[in-house]
Amino acid sequence: MAALGWLLQDEDRAERYLALTGLDPDSLRAGLGDPQVLASALDFLANYEPDLLRAAEALAVTPEELITARKDLSA
Repeated sequence: MAALGWLLQDEDRAERYLALTGLDPDSLRAGLGDPQVLASALDFLANYEPDLLRAAEALAVTPEELITARKDLSA
């Protein structure tokens, strides 16, 4: 959830995420507890290394931990 919060802090990045996932603000809010929505945020970060690295730094985790969290959500 922290990764999604970080992702949404930047308006351009948030708009790109919503456009790529097809989510709108209402469906995003409704899906905050949905593992698929959380996984989509981690997929978004994993597919653009600069954002992955910045998110990991901001969240005080390694990029690998974010990738592992993504895998855990699909297990």
